[in-house]
Amino acid sequence: MNWDDVRIFLAVARNGQILGAARSLGLNHATVARRLTALEQALGSRLFTRKTNGSELSSAGERFLVHAERMESAMLAASESAGADSVIDGTVRVGAPDGFGVAFLAPRLGELTERHKGLRIELVPISRAFSLSRREADIAVTLERPREGRLVARKLTDYRLGLYAAQSYLSARGTPADLPALADHQLIGYVDDLIFTASLDYTAEFFKGWRSSLAISSAMGQTEAVRAGAGIGILHAFMAQRDPDLVAILPAHTLTRSYWTVVHEDLRSIRRVALVAEFLAEIVDRERAIF
Repeated sequence: MNWDDVRIFLAVARNGQILGAARSLGLNHATVARRLTALEQALGSRLFTRKTNGSELSSAGERFLVHAERMESAMLAASESAGADSVIDGTVRVGAPDGFGVAFLAPRLGELTERHKGLRIELVPISRAFSLSRREADIAVTLERPREGRLVARKLTDYRLGLYAAQSYLSARGTPADLPALADHQLIGYVDDLIFTASLDYTAEFFKGWRSSLAISSAMGQTEAVRAGAGIGILHAFMAQRDPDLVAILPAHTLTRSYWTVVHEDLRSIRRVALVAEFLAEIVDRERAIF
């Protein structure tokens, strides 16, 4: 079996379409389609159901995906072993929630690329879950510890959430005296049907009658809206407390959540992935007091 054909199979499986896989591999569409057909013929199974809007894994494709990913991990490990005495290089993609990714990681990752000139970090700071088995990221920062799958999780830190408003808003609307008084204020929260993890569904833990007049599916977006005086929001303390324009409301009422780093079991021994995971733990531990 040709490893290049397996690599093409993985790219199509992860992109969901031949054209996207071709772009990611730097190949033309016809080459990818031809090599995929060759792999299917070698295996004697149709791996994809090809549709007008993409390619969907067949049941045989789902079964082969498990073996293909193990082959990929073995190839990565072999490459890593062959270059054991060389410098750290290559690309590591980190997926993270937008607040932590933008406000905390983005300003600090340059330190790591300065230490290792051959290392390239791809930071994807968006509010969504990342599939490590499909290699959407090499390392994911998550809000919950995964309960299934071949994943290795490590707790980074707890962090606090609290109620905040801009001084301009409070000057115009007054400060709520207690949690029920929030009903008389403009509130800012997440778009309910776009909440991707239960850890973010926390408004009722502050006030059961919470109704967001402005809903934004991004922690950074909520912070900017609160800063602009649009209302009261539940913000990450490590982001809000450094902003002199933001005022903590009812500071006795806070929530605690956690960040975890998660790596697929097949990648944990890859030096560049392990190095980046250790660096994330290092910088969080160094600045643990802000959380």
